[in-house]
Amino acid sequence: MLFNSLTFVVFFAIVLVLHSAPFKWRTKKINLLVASYLFYAAWNPPFVLLLWISTVTDWVIANKIFQEKRTNRRRLLLLVSIAVNLGMLGYFKYGGFLLENFQALTAAVGFDYQPPAWSIVLPVGISFYTFQTMAYSLDVYLKRAEPAKSLLDFSLFVTFFPQLVAGPIVRPTQLIPQFAEPRRATNQQLTWGFGLITLGLFNKVVIADGMLSKAADTVFETTVMLHPLDAWLGTLAFAGQIFCDFAGYSTIAIGVALCLGFSLPDNFRFPYASIGFSDFWRRWHISLSSWLRDYLYIPLGGNRKGNVRTYANLMTTMLLGGLWHGASWTFVVWGGLHGFYLLAERWLNARFGAAEIWDKWLSRVVLAIITYFLVNITWVFFRAQDFPTAWRMIESMLTLEMGGTKVLRTFEVLQVSMITLAMLFIHWFMRNRDLHTVVHAMPVWISGILWGAMAWLIIIAQGQSNAFIYFQF
Repeated sequence: MLFNSLTFVVFFAIVLVLHSAPFKWRTKKINLLVASYLFYAAWNPPFVLLLWISTVTDWVIANKIFQEKRTNRRRLLLLVSIAVNLGMLGYFKYGGFLLENFQALTAAVGFDYQPPAWSIVLPVGISFYTFQTMAYSLDVYLKRAEPAKSLLDFSLFVTFFPQLVAGPIVRPTQLIPQFAEPRRATNQQLTWGFGLITLGLFNKVVIADGMLSKAADTVFETTVMLHPLDAWLGTLAFAGQIFCDFAGYSTIAIGVALCLGFSLPDNFRFPYASIGFSDFWRRWHISLSSWLRDYLYIPLGGNRKGNVRTYANLMTTMLLGGLWHGASWTFVVWGGLHGFYLLAERWLNARFGAAEIWDKWLSRVVLAIITYFLVNITWVFFRAQDFPTAWRMIESMLTLEMGGTKVLRTFEVLQVSMITLAMLFIHWFMRNRDLHTVVHAMPVWISGILWGAMAWLIIIAQGQSNAFIYFQF
């Protein structure tokens, strides 16, 4: 069930009515749990079984870990939880990838191994809810949190439909306590929640799908060398598309939860105004980057064991973060490039970071432009279906060879250029600002006009909307 569908509008209206009805709090939570299962079953009903397996496994194991005093037994229980969760993720998401690479390896040493066709369907959102349930067992093991007091609350934490299939990846301590006491949105929360839903749909339906997706698809589906202008504009279009698509989903999820009286964490903070790559990952997909930091980078040793080990930990974290996004070597390269950028930034900061020049306004703008330029290089590997396409794009973008093919119309060139400039202006303006504060500082009539305009554009553009990009992860 897509947020940008009439089916979801009807579904959410029913959920909101039931949540506002004078039922007991336990009944309302059961309603939300059933609604969450129905929301997920709309894609493929049998995959609800995977949610149940993750829920029961981590519920039982976390309680046993909490009660167990022996270190070895606690560690063994944690390994069982990790094995079950990563086992399901590995089978459904990486089984075909591993089989293809095994076949290539056997061919390289002279064996003609022909495996059966891999036709397993990827359960939507499995990467997100797997990390979320693993965080629960890990937090209990690390004594950061106690187990949930009821299976109902924990089940709702795992399946809460606003953020079930594409995040934000919520920590147990952020959401489970909210189920303890009755919650119902205030009028202010409802207004702000519906405003966020409108903003998120505008980003997704109007900008990502209506204005940017066609240019990005045209460029990345071309099989010949492109003119540098088209290669760059196609990449910039995808950079805007993936931000508006994914940030749009997160904004809708936060708004839907707020309409029900619940709070979800921010997942994006205007990342294209980042100054450096540490700053970028504090602003892009915040729930994933913080998860990787807390449950992978720091346990590996973080920056506590010398420079070489720190660099290795950073690169390992980013390579696995790239692989988390997709079962393809192009995603590994994408993660590796971000790892390399972070290593280079760390080394440069150690050598030159204390210089006063970096505090100057102009220097910070230059660093932001360099960051945006290099981020767009990584998006080529993220979007390209294979390495030949990626290499053609990179060659065209970096060599500026003018003999390539032009595939974008003049209107598309102007449209992508204007949207990119507008997006960068907004990100830079909002870099150190909060959306809630900015909106409340506006006169009511201006915010009303903007809200109405976004709603009208969503309605007239709705027919061209597609599924959210991050559903494939």
